[in-house]
Amino acid sequence: MRDTERYIAFDVETPNHLNHRMSAIGISVIENGAVADSFYSLVDPETDFDAFNTWLTGIDADAVRGAPNFAALWPRIEPLLNSGILVAHNAPFDMGVLRRCLQAYDISWKRSARYLCTVQMGRRLLPDRSHKLDALCSYYGIALDHHHAGSDSRACAEILLRYLESGADAAPFIKTYALNSPEAR
Repeated sequence: MRDTERYIAFDVETPNHLNHRMSAIGISVIENGAVADSFYSLVDPETDFDAFNTWLTGIDADAVRGAPNFAALWPRIEPLLNSGILVAHNAPFDMGVLRRCLQAYDISWKRSARYLCTVQMGRRLLPDRSHKLDALCSYYGIALDHHHAGSDSRACAEILLRYLESGADAAPFIKTYALNSPEAR
């Protein structure tokens, strides 16, 4: 593998259809061609849970009772998120939730962030495959507890590593996401 960038694979779970808060976050750090660090936390979204989201993630109001809200968690996760190129499976979703959480808690971070989407990368590299997270994990033999943010972020990191190990160049897939967009205000 020739890529020497530091990648920060992350995944969020949300409490409801608004996708403006997170109920869990998982972060997996890729450094020197391997997952070097990981972090997981439930997050008190300080909002209502939809039955569908609870069914999908197993997270409800009782599960997050006593968990930090996003603002309280931010000092812990910001150094990780700021330490490399952000990566997510279906990144526009996760990046949007992150942006809306920053806005909801009036947290100034940075105007934009470099990111990479493993779905978009996979569509180019494996055009004849399903690009759903569970399908790619099955294809690559990656363990997955789907819709658990810690497991999903690790799976995303492992998928990116498989792409890079196959000789793929991540550079053409790296984009910039505007974090200060007023869209979600």
